[in-house]
Amino acid sequence: MKRLTAALLCAALLLCPAGAAGQTAGAPQVDAKAAVLMEQETGQVLCQQNAHDKLESASVTKIMTMLLVMEAMDSGQLSADDPVTVSTRAASMGGSQVYLKEGEQMTAGDLLKAVAVVSGNDAAVALAEHIAGSEEAFVSRMNQKAAELGMSDTTFLNCTGLPAAGHLTSAYDIALMSRALLSYPEIQNYTTIWMDSIRDGQFQLSNTNRLVRFYPGCTGLKTGSTDAAGYCLSASATRDGLSLIAVVLGSDTSAKRFDAAEALLNFGFANYTLVDALTGLALPPVEVLLGKDRWVQPLAQNSGKVLVARSDLERISTQLRLAENVEAPVEEGQILGEVTVLLDGEPYASIPLIAETAVERLSIPGVFRRLMELLFMAG
Repeated sequence: MKRLTAALLCAALLLCPAGAAGQTAGAPQVDAKAAVLMEQETGQVLCQQNAHDKLESASVTKIMTMLLVMEAMDSGQLSADDPVTVSTRAASMGGSQVYLKEGEQMTAGDLLKAVAVVSGNDAAVALAEHIAGSEEAFVSRMNQKAAELGMSDTTFLNCTGLPAAGHLTSAYDIALMSRALLSYPEIQNYTTIWMDSIRDGQFQLSNTNRLVRFYPGCTGLKTGSTDAAGYCLSASATRDGLSLIAVVLGSDTSAKRFDAAEALLNFGFANYTLVDALTGLALPPVEVLLGKDRWVQPLAQNSGKVLVARSDLERISTQLRLAENVEAPVEEGQILGEVTVLLDGEPYASIPLIAETAVERLSIPGVFRRLMELLFMAG
């Protein structure tokens, strides 16, 4: 085909909805008010239970706090070695804390460690104030980020998860922000700590998430509990290249939340796998008509991996559709085709193929020179 039709362009973008893998029979029903199991790379929900119920999440809130800290570090606004001075307000936080004193200085990295490992409310507020000037300004950023991530069930009123009327979220929204946090691999340097210390070894830290020690492949992520919220957890783990996020809200006991998360993760690892749809597929360059470069290389718009139920592996095939040529100018990221993943011959998922680089259009003198080159070569 000379170029992709509008219908094919739409198909390339719309054929791969979240949740395409469906929900396998036998998904566990866990002892909690709400739960979600999500695959990290694709964002597909594998099983859910009251996923959009608006509930309190206690310190699981701090996943968003850590996400904004990681964004600040990634942008260069903040460094792990930066000293942070503790305010009166930060030092006054109750609940889980590392007993910061007013005027005390601690590095941003150690404060982040205190948040990730022992859920320090004082450390969370100190970081929030350092980044945004006040906790209120930081909470505004939290809600803005929640909106960007599509967390439509969520309203944050503080950065800690301490009880506040109207501070609500859902299991699904927690999975979304957990996935966003895990897109920063460096966070695992903090969330996988079992035991450590701050203040030059003077203050010991022990992770509130027992799965970090006892669940193989655990990468975090955050516990939380209050009388109103019950026992909550967002647990993440990776095995054999598959990364899962299990969110549990409102369990009656701490043990039940961990049991629920383990049941969800075990179900996911037992029943699903990621397949690289581009394995064995050669992607030839596409000719560019009237372009300064004669060819442009297609590549997958995303990782090229598709989540598949293990029971469906033998029924999966792929189909490549690629433009024979495109006319310049070509934009970087312009869709050139797609790889369609088929299940029993029917479309299951789609991976758009895009231009690796931009290609400018030839000027009129350039077109003339190109024609002369072609004539010379033909002669």
